Parts: sequence; structure tokens; C-alpha cells
Amino acid sequence: MTTNLGNVSDQAGSGQPVLTIDRLQVTFATDGGDVHAVKDVSLDVKAGEVVAIVGESGSGKTVTAKTILGLLPETAISSGAVVINGNNVIRVSKSTLRKIRGRDVAMVFQEPSTALNPVFTVGWQIAEGIRAHATDGKRISAKEAKKRATEALRKVGIPDPETRVNYYPHQFSGGQKQRVVIAAALALNPGLIVADEPTTALDVTVQAEILQLLRDLRDNYGTSIVLITHNMGVVADLADRVVVMYQGDVVEEAPSRVLFADPQEDYTKKLLAAVPHLGRHSASEGARGRLHQDGKILVEAKNLTIEYPGRFGRHGFKAVDNVSFTVSENEVFGLVGESGSGKSTIGRAIAGLNRTTGGSLKVLGYEMLDFKERTFRPLRKEIGFVFQDPAASFNPHLTIGECVAEPLMIHTKPSAAEARKKVGELLESVQLPASYAQRYPHELSGGQRQRASLARSLALNPRLLIADEPTSALDVSVQAKVLDLFKDIQEQFGFAALFISHDLAVVDMLSHWVGVLYKGQLVEQGIGNHVMGSPQHDYTKRLIASLPVPDPDEQARRREAHRALLGG
Repeated sequence: MTTNLGNVSDQAGSGQPVLTIDRLQVTFATDGGDVHAVKDVSLDVKAGEVVAIVGESGSGKTVTAKTILGLLPETAISSGAVVINGNNVIRVSKSTLRKIRGRDVAMVFQEPSTALNPVFTVGWQIAEGIRAHATDGKRISAKEAKKRATEALRKVGIPDPETRVNYYPHQFSGGQKQRVVIAAALALNPGLIVADEPTTALDVTVQAEILQLLRDLRDNYGTSIVLITHNMGVVADLADRVVVMYQGDVVEEAPSRVLFADPQEDYTKKLLAAVPHLGRHSASEGARGRLHQDGKILVEAKNLTIEYPGRFGRHGFKAVDNVSFTVSENEVFGLVGESGSGKSTIGRAIAGLNRTTGGSLKVLGYEMLDFKERTFRPLRKEIGFVFQDPAASFNPHLTIGECVAEPLMIHTKPSAAEARKKVGELLESVQLPASYAQRYPHELSGGQRQRASLARSLALNPRLLIADEPTSALDVSVQAKVLDLFKDIQEQFGFAALFISHDLAVVDMLSHWVGVLYKGQLVEQGIGNHVMGSPQHDYTKRLIASLPVPDPDEQARRREAHRALLGG
């Protein structure tokens, strides 16, 4: 394979930084006045260096990243300098900026499904950038562009790239789509890649593959990477240097190992302390048996099977295959596994949102096989549900108070005064002011919306709560607050919970009993700290080995152990 690495090698050989940001300020003009998103940011990125910019939502890290590629909206007013290959991105013309994008710097977006156009093949989309940046007035033929797109796919590890270059985005898995987006960014061999939360929506095993790919790009091709993330485990795994941002300012900058070992600023210390760490503060710590084995069983699955019928004579898809487990009162049962393992399908079946097709599933004593909505409906008020994305689960036309009160209005029909009082109590129980009842969902932050979602799930004082990835989209410090709140409320209200997640550290922190799903089968279950500390099944071992931890030295050892486990 021949690859033109001129843009990378030229910058590496010059000794000059690939990127220089000098006293960058970004202000957004809004109806409510100017918002200073970035106040005074200065940093350099050397050739072949991975610099992570970390911080909570609103810290200015993504605005800084978008400035590097000139992607800010027209309402943004920028000053200072962002210099790439001698060009100040803030001041250059649109035509020059267009040449810089792709050739000198490229971006890997957070959500590949929205970054890729569903109506064009991935090969066409990669080739589009290659042909648009043809140099010296030379046109690149469609055949040559497709050949280079195929090489880009091979470079990022897409199997059989000659065939899959003709595939559409929906024909790839989530991890493969992220590889395609990275291939598009690499097509013109830029010296710098800006990766904005490139692994947030991925399972831990797929995340490990993407991180290894980015590491290989740095080591093999000298590619510089600006990594925007709130996952401190990812930072520890990949970054050479870390820049910590808070409210638009850089509050600390240090080599990765130095920052994790000896953070200087209080904000950095709080950020690191908020990171869930496998084995620390385990909910089942010290337990030798099932904590609630004598409690009343609220959910009992025996050889549970859920199959989706095929179409046009095809065989059906078995999402859940012969699964057996129980959830007792006052117990948090953690269900972990990758996307497609069947964990959300099980959660939805317990709530009566999916049909079961075989075996037995008893929920609060009610058999869900061939259940009738009319007879199951009275039990719905005993079950609460916390969805993964509260922004999508709330009606944007209703106030938070109306959303939280909805279960009350359907099942108990209180008076308006009684509903207002109950909503205020519920919001305060999740540490939100009662006055937030008058706000609309878009007026709350992500963490506040998730708190409101938890309040809604508790409106009818349920005996059973199903939480489906409730913290996956939250910043680490916000996640920590929501998890602590969930733990306190579970102890206070005493409900049983099925906690669904692909984040093993979060599950370990909350769950007394843990089940591991793989391709629809429950391959392992037991006391949380036993499963996490001494896994028996190879898949569980692989899951745990793939989970990055917020310690660069420990993560390096885990990465080597993971390679040994995979036999490579």
C-alpha cells in the first residue's frame, strides 16, 4: 500500500507545532446578551502528539475544537489566533479555509450516524473529499478516488474494503461507522485530527478498538490528535498531554501521567474524584452471598426467549435466548453487555413494552407471556422507567411539572393543587428546586433533565424501577451526582431496580447482583464485586479488560493484558 504522508512528515520534520492557539476568545451574541464561551485559551500541539481537552459541558472545549476548523456559527465573534501550517484559521478567506480542511486538519465527529449521509455509499463520501481537494489543478478520476477511498478504509481496519467501499452507512455497525468517519478524516493525510468525543456512544470493547486505531495513527503515521472528551479513562489510555478547561478558561495543563498522579487545581481534583473506578465503592463490597435472597421476588425470568419475526420468509432474530434470573425487593440488579446483547429488550419486556415469545417472565407476580394490556395496566403504576435520553422522552411542549405529573394524572387523577404539591416534593427529592416545574425541558441541562426523569419515574412510588443507560450521555461530574442521587433515593424509597448499562464501573458502584449478557444469553451472574473482581467467562474478562481506567500506568498494564487475552 502506498500512502502519501507529505502533510504529516513535513510538519514533523520542521519541528514547528502542528497547531498553535494563542489567546483565543469566542463570544456568542444572543438575545439575552453576549455569552463568553472561550475566554483566553492558549495551547500548542506538536507533531505526533495527542492532546486531550477535558471539562464539563459548557467548559468551552467543543467550541475551541470547532474554532480549529472554522466551524463556528455566524453568531460567534472570535479573536486571537489559531495557526495551522502558517495560516490563522480565524482570519483566512473562505476559499483558503476550505483548502485547509481535510488537507491540514480534519474532524472526527461524535455521532457517526449523523456525520455520514445515508443515501450515498461510504466510498462515495470519502472520495468526495479526495476529489474536492485535488491539487495543482489536476482532476482526480472517479476510479482513482475510489481506489484511494478503499485504501483509507483498509488503513482503519475495515474488513474486505474492496467490497465494503460500496456499502451504505446502515450496513455497518456503530464501531465500523466510526472507523469510516476516521477513514474520511484520513483520506488526505492531514497532520492534525480533531476528535470530538469519538467513543462516547460506543461499547467498551468497540471503544478499545477505536482507541487502539487512534494510537496506531499517532505511532505509525505521526498524526497529531486533539481529543475532546469527558471520559478520563479514555484520556489516561491515549493522551500524551491534558488541558483542563472550566467555564471557558484553561485551569490546568500537564503531561498525562503528571496530571493524574498529582493534579494541582481543585477543579481537576474534583473531576478525577468523580470518575467511577472499577473496584472502588462497590455496592456489593464485602458481600458473601446475595444480599436480598430472602426478600420477595419481584421479577423472575425462566428460560426467557424474545424473538422478532423475520420478513419475507426469513428466519426471525432471537434477541434474548433462554435467560433466567430474579430481581428481589430492595435489590439493584445490574445488567451489562454490548449493544445488541438484549439488555434493553429485557428491560422493555419487564415494562410491558416488548412481547416475550418463550419461557416465562413474571413481573410482580404477573406472567408476561401472552399478556393482555387490560389486565397488566393496573400493575404499570408499580413500575417506573428512566430512559437513556431524557431530552427525547420528555414532551417539549409540556413543562417539567406537567411531564412529572403525567403518571399521577393517568393513574390517580389528583386535583391540580395535589398534583402541584406532589410534583414539588418529587423535584426536591431529586435535588431540583420546586420552581423548576414551570420550566420546559430545553431550559434544563442534561443532568437536570435526568434528575427530572428520575422524579417522574418515582411519581407513583413504584416497587420496581427500570433504568436504561440513564447516565451514558452525562459529563463525569454530573454523572457522579446522578449516581449518588440514584443510590440515596434507592435506599430511601426501597424500590427494586434493574440497572442497564454498558459501563461496568457504574454498574459496580450501584448493583448488588450483576448479570452479563452476550448475544442474547446470560453468560455469567453473581455478586457484583465477585463478577467484576474474578470473572469466570471469557466474554466478561474481555469486557473488563476493555474498560479504560483513569490511571495512565495502570491503563498501560491493562492494555497489554488485554492484548494477551486476545492473543495478539
